Amino acid sequence: MRRYLSYFKYVIRHKWFVVVAALRIGAPLHLALLHDLSKFDPSEFIPYAQTFYKPDGSKRYVKSEDFDQAWNLHRKRNPHHWQYWVLRMDDGTTKALRMPEKYIYEMVADWMGAGRAITGKWEASQWYRMNRHKMEIHLNTVRVIDTIFLKEAERIANA
Repeated sequence: MRRYLSYFKYVIRHKWFVVVAALRIGAPLHLALLHDLSKFDPSEFIPYAQTFYKPDGSKRYVKSEDFDQAWNLHRKRNPHHWQYWVLRMDDGTTKALRMPEKYIYEMVADWMGAGRAITGKWEASQWYRMNRHKMEIHLNTVRVIDTIFLKEAERIANA
């Protein structure tokens, strides 16, 4: 039971930081408040908790097919994930589709909130720069992401 309580606390902490990040960058507040509700569905909640927490509630990471299934469901249920917008063609190729701006803002707030919940720092911009090459994102989406991070950097510099 402790593993589930630990994971629940993490999700609430993450959701809180997503709301804070949304307010910082101007993401739609209603999306931030509704952010990641699917993580409370047993099809996601149980595998996530079992993957990231031991039965005593301490942290760990154990790969499993159950988690892979849960992560796949989560990305397909939530349009704030870039993977949601990747179209797999019948010939096996993929194509990045344009993300609506509101979901781009939620995605960036998600990255910021995850970073803050996990590391205690607002370092999503650095994380994005290090991981961008692994993502299949439409060029227009990349431009909006870059603009959000540029405005956030300017806001911090002028604070």
